[in-house]
Amino acid sequence: MSTSVESFADLGLSESLLKTLSEIGYETPSPIQAQCIPILLDGHDILGMAQTGTGKTAAFALPLMEQIDLKVAKPQALILTPTRELAIQVAEALQSYAKNLPGFHVLPIYGGQSYTIQLKQLARGAHVIVGTPGRVMDHLERKTLNLDNLKTLVLDEADEMLRMGFIDDVEWILEHTPEQHQTALFSATMPEQIRRVAQKYLVEPREIKIKSATATVAAIRQVYWQVSGLHKLDALTRILEVEDEFDAAIIFVRTKTATVELADKLNARGYAAAALNGDLNQQMRERVIEQLKSGALDIVIATDVAARGIDVPRISHVVNYDIPYDTEAYVHRIGRTGRAGRTGNAILFVAPREIRMLRTIERATRQPIAPLTLPSRADVTNKRVAGFKEKVAEVLNAEGLEFFANIVSQLCEEQNVGPEEVAAALAMMAQEGKPLQIAGEDPVPPRPMRESRGDDRRPAFGERKPRFEERGERPRFEDRGERSERPRFEDRPPRADRPPRPAPAGDMVRYRIDVGREHGVEVRDIVGAIANEAGIESRFIGRIGLYEESSTVELPAGMPAEAANALKRTRIRGVPINLRQDEGRPTGSFGGERKFGGGERKFDGERNFKKKKFDR
Repeated sequence: MSTSVESFADLGLSESLLKTLSEIGYETPSPIQAQCIPILLDGHDILGMAQTGTGKTAAFALPLMEQIDLKVAKPQALILTPTRELAIQVAEALQSYAKNLPGFHVLPIYGGQSYTIQLKQLARGAHVIVGTPGRVMDHLERKTLNLDNLKTLVLDEADEMLRMGFIDDVEWILEHTPEQHQTALFSATMPEQIRRVAQKYLVEPREIKIKSATATVAAIRQVYWQVSGLHKLDALTRILEVEDEFDAAIIFVRTKTATVELADKLNARGYAAAALNGDLNQQMRERVIEQLKSGALDIVIATDVAARGIDVPRISHVVNYDIPYDTEAYVHRIGRTGRAGRTGNAILFVAPREIRMLRTIERATRQPIAPLTLPSRADVTNKRVAGFKEKVAEVLNAEGLEFFANIVSQLCEEQNVGPEEVAAALAMMAQEGKPLQIAGEDPVPPRPMRESRGDDRRPAFGERKPRFEERGERPRFEDRGERSERPRFEDRPPRADRPPRPAPAGDMVRYRIDVGREHGVEVRDIVGAIANEAGIESRFIGRIGLYEESSTVELPAGMPAEAANALKRTRIRGVPINLRQDEGRPTGSFGGERKFGGGERKFDGERNFKKKKFDR
C-alpha cells in the first residue's frame, strides 16, 4: 500500500475519531499509520518493524478503538509495553484519542503502583488495559484481570521486552489469552526469538517495515531544557532573551489552538509574534511568512504541517515548545533553521515523562542533545540592561537633544531634584511594560532525569545480565508446562537493590502530598522532610509511593496534631506538600512490597517523636 496518504479520512476511520484527530492537530498520517490502520481495521494480524518515534502508537491505537464496544465495561484490548513510562504514555495517548468517545476507559497497570489502587480500577471496569508484562501476569494469576472479552492484543517494542528478560512472561500471557483475537506485534529489530513468537502466535500476519529519519543538520546546535519548577512560557521568554545571535524563531506546538494562545501571550509580553496553522488560508499564510522575512515579525508559532516548506534565512532558532510525536517530525522541525550552510539553534522542552522520547530522538538523529541551564533572573536582567544602555548610547550620539535637555533642566528646578533622579524616572517610564528586573525567585534546578526502569521486579536494562546467563540454563517455554509453581507476589523476596530496614509496627494511615517526580522529588526528600519537620524517626515512616504529580506516604496513626500541622506547612523543593489523608483509614501493619523483620519497636504516640518545637 502506498504511504502517500494525505488525510486520515482516507483510512476508513469513524467521524468521531477524525474529529478528535483534527482537534489535537493530526493532519497527515505518518507512513506507519498509513500502512497499518487499514490492515488492522480489516482484522488482519500485523508484524511491524518500526522504531519508537515513527507514530506507531496511533497506528495501532486508532483501529483498536474502532472495535471497542463502549457498552461492555470489560477489557477488550490489551497492550503490553516493556516499561511503566511507556505504559503511561500509551494510556495517555489513548485517552486523548477518546475525547469524543464518552464512557471510554483505559487503565495502565504496572509495577511500582499500589495493588489496591489497581484492583479498585479493575473492579470498576476498563475497555483497554495497558501494562508491563510482570504486573499483567500477576493480575492474571490472581484472577483479578479477565481477558475473556479480548479482541485485540498489542505487543509494543517486543525486542525491548526480550532484552529486559520479559519474553517468557509475554509468552505466558499469550498462552492465557482467548484463541480468537487480533494480534499486532511491533519491534524495532527482529531477532530470532521475536520471529519465533510471531510465527507461533500470529495468524498469517501482514509484515510492515518502516524506516525512520536518521540524519539531521550537523550545523544545528541542539539543546533541551528539562521542564521543572517554572512555567514553560516564563522559561521560553528567559531563553529567548539571553540566546546569543537571536534573530527570528519558529516555535512548534501540537495543536492549532495552542498556536493562537501562545502567540497572544508572547504579544502581551512585548514580542512580535503570530500564529501559523492549518486554519489560515493561503493568502494569510503567505502574509505571515513575508512579515517574518521582512522583520515585521520575529516569532511564528506553528504546527508541524503548517510550517512545512518554510525557508526564511533569518530564522536563527527553532523551539520545540511541545515535544514532537515522532522523530521524523523533529527532523522536519529543526530543518527550518541552519539552512544553506548557516548555523542554527534547536531547543527542545522535555518533561520528565518525555525523557524516553528525547533518547529516541538522539538515537534517530545520531547526535547527542545537551541539557540547557535555564537563565537566571540576573542573566535576564543583565541582558535587558545591556540592551537598554545600547539604545540610550545610540540616542546620546544623535542630534537634536537640546529641546529635551531643557525639559530635564526645568524638571530639576521644579521638583528640586538632580538630573540623575530625572534620568531614573525616565528610564522607569521607558520600560514599556517590560521591566528591566524580573521579580520573584529562581526555581530550584531539577534533578537529572532518570532512564526508564522497567517493571518493578527487575533492575533497569543495562544494570543486569540476561536472565538465562544469570540463572543458568532453563528449559524451553514449551517444556515448562503451566506456571502454577511460580511464587505469588506476596511470597517473593524483596528487590536485591533495596536494603532491608525495620518495618514500622501498628496501624498506619496513608497520606497524600502534592509533590512528585515532575518536581524533581525523590523518596529520600520526603523521608528527610517528615523526619526534620515533624520529628518522626525514619523507622516509623511506612511505604512511600512516588508518582508524577503527587505522592503517598504511610505515617503512624498516633501522630500528634502539632506534628500534622507542621507537615501541612512543610515545603519540599519549594513546593507546599498539602498533607491530607488519602483514604482516611488505617492500613494495618506495614507490609506489601517491604516484608522485613522487626516489630519490636512499637510506635507509642508522643514517646516516639523527637523533641521538637512547633513554634513557626
